[in-house]
Amino acid sequence: MRRIPVTKRPDLARAAAEHGLQFHADSGIPGWDESAYYQFTMGQVEADLEAPAEEIERLCFDVVARAVADEAVLRRLGIAEPFWDYIADSWRNKEKNFYGRMDLSYDGEGPAKLLEYNADTPTTLYESAVFQWEWLEQSVESGLIPRGCDQLNDLHESLVRTFPLLGIEGLAHFACNQDIEDDKGTLDYLEECASEAGLETRFLAMDDIGINDRGHFTDLDDRAIGTLIKLYPWEWIMTEEFGRHVPASGVRFIEPPWKAILSNKGLLPMLWEMFEGHPNLLPAYFEGDPGAAALGNTYVRKPLVSRQGANIEIVQDSKTLFCSDGPYGGDDHILQGFHPLPEFDGNYPLVGCWLVASKAVGLCIREDRSLVTGTDARFIPHIILD
Repeated sequence: MRRIPVTKRPDLARAAAEHGLQFHADSGIPGWDESAYYQFTMGQVEADLEAPAEEIERLCFDVVARAVADEAVLRRLGIAEPFWDYIADSWRNKEKNFYGRMDLSYDGEGPAKLLEYNADTPTTLYESAVFQWEWLEQSVESGLIPRGCDQLNDLHESLVRTFPLLGIEGLAHFACNQDIEDDKGTLDYLEECASEAGLETRFLAMDDIGINDRGHFTDLDDRAIGTLIKLYPWEWIMTEEFGRHVPASGVRFIEPPWKAILSNKGLLPMLWEMFEGHPNLLPAYFEGDPGAAALGNTYVRKPLVSRQGANIEIVQDSKTLFCSDGPYGGDDHILQGFHPLPEFDGNYPLVGCWLVASKAVGLCIREDRSLVTGTDARFIPHIILD
């Protein structure tokens, strides 16, 4: 794994316009940086990233199976009791999952370590699937990067292939908080993939979802919603007023309700408890668990539910090395062993491995100037070249 400086495409402004991305003459595309790329060997990708991600996915399913059979686990995860049966039923009915992104600390040597699993509302999907692939093709054609290089990037094809396998009947509604730019952009791309797969689609803001006199959710034309592909966290749904109507709404959600277990950072201590010593896992405990003493005075403290690196604290030798602000400070937390991201000339890359229908099909690198990947992170493209 190497970080290699490279010349940007000379027509980057045109590329941004074609893809509906913002472009600033002085700084380029916000959140995107093609002044460098990360290079992997095929062996690193296949053995250190793809295979472990798919294995961890199987371990996650074991965690879900345990959680839906043990109310004490659901309580420990902070999941509201009115949703326990609803989540358990969605698992037992084998409601299909769609996609997710595992975030890993990896320096090219391995084993990669799981930092968290964005199993419900991951973003940067379009950049991963489309924009970095176009960068690869155009950069090869322009001689900026070597010929013969590749990417782990079967994302677009996998999304389009998988939509028909989800068993969606009739109109598929897509919903998010449209004021959150990353969420809206990701959902727009998913809707494009669904249309390419032959589905009839309609976008709907979460605030515009109605409820009819039979308790069914409806759109702005009073049509009943049968399937809702959402980019809206389950933990938000479960705490909002309309959420109490969800279990009886008759709506099929993608991602399914059981994904609320995997999108919760309580997944990390559950994985460690069940598979302690696994080479791709870090020691992790619920805060207050006596077992957390094994971490000593060096650890990372994370809320059970949070987004974009908010409210993360890194403690090393009893001293706070890093602490981010955010709205989740009052929530329950976990403690995880500190495994720092690798550093490349002051840059800290976080490797994201995309899974579609539980198969590893894509990579994205988000790079920040600190050990915690936050809102200022930049997407850096990658290549595979032996």
